[in-house]
Parts: sequence; structure tokens; C-alpha cells
Amino acid sequence: MNDRIAEKKLLITGASSGLGEQIAFKIAEQDGIPILIARSEAKLRRLSEELGEKHGITIPFYPADLTEIEQLDGLFEDIMVQHQQIHGLVNNAGIGVFDYLADARWEDIENMLQLNVTALIKTVHKILPHFLNNNTGHIVNIASQAGKLATPKSSVYSASKHAVVGFSNALRLEVEGKGIWITTVNPGPISTRFFDHADPSGHYRKSVERYMLNPERVADQIVSNLFKKKREINLPRWMEFGSRLYHISPGWMEKLLKKQFNKK
Repeated sequence: MNDRIAEKKLLITGASSGLGEQIAFKIAEQDGIPILIARSEAKLRRLSEELGEKHGITIPFYPADLTEIEQLDGLFEDIMVQHQQIHGLVNNAGIGVFDYLADARWEDIENMLQLNVTALIKTVHKILPHFLNNNTGHIVNIASQAGKLATPKSSVYSASKHAVVGFSNALRLEVEGKGIWITTVNPGPISTRFFDHADPSGHYRKSVERYMLNPERVADQIVSNLFKKKREINLPRWMEFGSRLYHISPGWMEKLLKKQFNKK
């Protein structure tokens, strides 16, 4: 049992597969209560039943398409009515489509911005007053190394993750001293079904396969830092080192790593 997490309720968006699913498993293993949000009711029900049977607890779930921004008011009002206190929020839901901007479909651009930015901010906007009233809470926003170092064919995706990093940094300052932690997670590519949509050809996935992060290990890092004052989780370390060098000397890094930047 982890006393920091035990019996605490944590909302997880994008919880039905990949990293979100692994985070739910890890929270339940620490005797916390993951509250699951994702589009697929069938996947959420399966995960809820699996976790419930394994840990002997009821795992709440809420099917929702977070890109339907106007429906989020009702979703979170229902959640707040049904749960006396929410202790944490993991904003994990996100999508990417890798393409040159000139070739990109506007629908894909809009969906990325709606889910990765607008829905994330709206979710925090709905939950934050609850945390402030209770003088406690932890908000974990899943961004990306792409939010620090942009590469070709990811202009909109990188822009959306830049927004998450900037939003998180400002929010951290706004809630300082109010019992609320803000953590930004910046992973490199994770071996999940994210790439089924982002990279249908499989070309990029194949080119970076040996560098891909294990979602269970990323979830371990996130859950082990819940309810701690942790500014950022950056994975892998070598990629974070590269992003820091890029900010010091972007022109030099773009020339040096031109081949790597064009792996997509």
C-alpha cells in the first residue's frame, strides 16, 4: 500500500488503452481508485471489470468524446455529484497525425487542437475549483518531448504540446502555496496504439522502434510521483538532454540532427 495514493480518487482521461490504461493499473495496485474517462464504453467496461475483480473495488468509468467540448460541462458535473472528493487528475487523452502542414487535412488539425489543448484546459477548468476548495489536488498533464523540440511533419502536434507545457507552467505559478501540485510529463515516443493513427504507414514507428518507451515503465514514473512536488517528468533522459541543447543552440542542433529530425 502507498499511503500517498491509497483510497484517493484520480480522474484519468484517455484511460481505455496505452499509457492511460497502465496508469489506471498502477493506481489500483497502490490501493487508489482510478476514475476512467475515454470514448469507448466497451473498453472502459472491460478495464473496470478487470481492475474491480483483481482489487476488490468498484472502478467508476464515464464514456465521453472529449472533443465534444460543449458536453464536458455535463460530464464533469455528473462526476462531481457522484464523488464527494476528487484528489487528482491525469490529463492523458491525446492524438497526433504526422504530416507536412501543406498536406494535412483540416479535420486532423482541428481534432488535435481540440483534444490535446482545448479539452485538456477545459477539464482543468472544471476540476480546479474543487481542488482549490479542498486545498489539495494533483494535476498531471501529459505533454511530450515534441512540446520542447519540434520536428518536420509534427508542426500542429508540436504546437499542441507546446501549449500544454506553457499552460502547465503558468498554472503551477497560479496555484503556488494552495496545496495543489502541477506536473508536466514529457515523454519521447511510447510503444502504444497512438502510432496506429499518427503514423499509419508505420515508417516512423519502424525508424524509432529501438528508442520507444515501455508504457508500463512510463506509468511507473508517473504514479511514483503522484502527490509529490514534481515539476516535470522527462523521458528518456538522453532526449531531454537533446532538447535542452536545442534551446541553447537551435540552429546548430537542426544542422547536426537533420537526419534524425526527418525520420517521420
